[in-house]
Amino acid sequence: MTERATSDRVVPVHNLRDYFRESIGTAIDNQGVNVDDHAAHYVVNLLTLFSRSEELYEDQGDSYGLKPLALMLVDASDAATAEERNFVLQRIGDVALFIAGFFADSLAHKLVDIDYYVNMGGSAYGSLSDESRGTVRGRALGGVFQELAQKFQIVVDVLNEVRDSAGGSTDINVLRTYEIWLRTGSNRAESLLRQQGVIPISNSISRKHH
Repeated sequence: MTERATSDRVVPVHNLRDYFRESIGTAIDNQGVNVDDHAAHYVVNLLTLFSRSEELYEDQGDSYGLKPLALMLVDASDAATAEERNFVLQRIGDVALFIAGFFADSLAHKLVDIDYYVNMGGSAYGSLSDESRGTVRGRALGGVFQELAQKFQIVVDVLNEVRDSAGGSTDINVLRTYEIWLRTGSNRAESLLRQQGVIPISNSISRKHH
């Protein structure tokens, strides 16, 4: 890859938080969806946090990386306190949202695909909203977690657009986009397919919506 090609894909950013705030706001407007301002602010902070690898990846002694969501779920089940359980549930939701939002294409040949992350993330945020109700933290963030649980796929679509805009790419992989639509019912994936002249048939397969 040439230096010119690399530099063409680099977006100069002076302040990451401002960049994510503007990009998410633009994507929400472009897609004509409604995401609560507090939930959008939470996602902006999450992206800013995870831009630092030490916040995204975990040091597990003999390994350094992302713990599988299934193992995180075991940690949540085995948690000694409600506070520990809620911390892990939030971690599951956050990681699932980040991976589904920015690395959906890389999941194509993995054992688990994007629908797994959508299901796990939405469920984790939903459980977190329910279990934190009545607590100080729940009063502060319960509504945010509920919004993210109910609109997980919508927020993933928004992050997919942020990712594509940052990369400066307008080409799409039609087969992969169709697969994502089949697996998740993504409105954005359907719109991209229609722009390419592909008309998805909604009753061709049972799909999960979030």
